Amino acid sequence: MKRGGGKIRLFIGLAIVAFAVIKYCGSAETNEHTGEKQYIDLTVNEEIALGLQAAPSMIQQHGGLYQNQEYQNIVDAVGQKLVQSSIGKSTDYRYEFHLLADERTINAFALPGGQCFITYALYSQLENVDQLAGVLGHEIGHVVAKHSAARMSQQGLAQGVITGVSVGTEGGGQAAEAIAQMITMKYGRDDELQSDQLGVQMMLDAGFDPYEMIGVMEILKAAGGPNRTPEFQSTHPDPENRIERIKEAIEYYKRS
Repeated sequence: MKRGGGKIRLFIGLAIVAFAVIKYCGSAETNEHTGEKQYIDLTVNEEIALGLQAAPSMIQQHGGLYQNQEYQNIVDAVGQKLVQSSIGKSTDYRYEFHLLADERTINAFALPGGQCFITYALYSQLENVDQLAGVLGHEIGHVVAKHSAARMSQQGLAQGVITGVSVGTEGGGQAAEAIAQMITMKYGRDDELQSDQLGVQMMLDAGFDPYEMIGVMEILKAAGGPNRTPEFQSTHPDPENRIERIKEAIEYYKRS
């Protein structure tokens, strides 16, 4: 009886994994802006709605908006110049740029649909508007490349694998979760590198100096300190590796 129960469990587990894989593969599409094949089951309007819904919470988590209209105007102007001069203009996303009051966390990020954020902790360390363009161009790159939507689909696949293996095998859930985590980490590092490249392209299109993005990487490197997590355990590539890829992207787009 126990053996029969094990077979039933295995069958159900395999069915769950198969359903997750079929659903994921069925969402394949080609990103018209990057030419990349992706697996996404959200429409553009759904991405925009998700970003707008999450934005107030993200603002609250970082202490609200930074109360300096002059600085906010600079962020808006640089962000919109990047969008209007690049592939960002050809998208249907609703781009908005927010300067967050957080003075301790050096960070910038984007939500689906065009909501882009930079903390004052990072903004205050930037030396010029070209570096600001490097930060915002990178975040716009995440939006254009649909990284958030793709990650949501990947996490759905990973969760299906975890559930299926957990149901189908005794004690298999922990191993499945570790595998799924490594899958999503790899995608995260690739996303960051692609956004750097898109950011370089947008900076050049908008007339900003793309070499200033290297200065941004130096700021991030210094913020990480000497005891940074090894690259293979992080969703973000090491700043040194990013600098090399940025230099390669600059030379490539200047020749194009």
